[in-house]
Order: sequence, then C-alpha cells, then structure tokens
Amino acid sequence: MSKNLPRLIPTGTCWCGCGAETAIGSFFARGHDKTAEAAFLAIHHDASVAQMLHAHGYGPDDDKSVTKAAVDKGLWQECPRGCGYRGARESINNHVNRHHRDK
Repeated sequence: MSKNLPRLIPTGTCWCGCGAETAIGSFFARGHDKTAEAAFLAIHHDASVAQMLHAHGYGPDDDKSVTKAAVDKGLWQECPRGCGYRGARESINNHVNRHHRDK
C-alpha cells in the first residue's frame, strides 16, 4: 500500500452503499467491491477501463503500460520464464504452475 494513502478502517457496513453488514475486517459484502468499482468507473470514466487508464497516463505501449508500472514499483512481478506475463506474486505462481509446468 502506498505510504501516502490514509489507513482505512472497515465500518461493518458495505462501502458500495447498499447498507449490508460486512464480515469483520471487510469493507464490502461478497462481490460488492466489483459493484462499487463498476459504479466508480461509470461515474468518472464513462464505464471504460481504457478511458480510466488514459486519464492516468497509461496506454498500450510498453513505456505507458500499467502492468509494467506495477512491476517497476515493485508491486507486481514478471514471469520468471520470460513469457511477458505480469502479475501479483500469487498470480505469477499460478501462471507458472498452469502454463510452464512441463517446460
């Protein structure tokens, strides 16, 4: 987590605004994080992930790649097998086990 962001505390009520009670330590009822994300995207970026990425300076070229930026910040990793896949550590482990186990 970025050191510039405030520490948030779950309140026991779903942050999507539905009013549902959440599990201890959770901000959202199950699946409601995606509901909140979709609503935010609709409000701020015309429901377009591409528009959101563009608004933050990202794009399809490697020098503007959001996944490369995540790797460069040490938040994600590149596949150690050199296939170009990028993801969180757990994602990389799953990817290697699924796609590179026989290679």
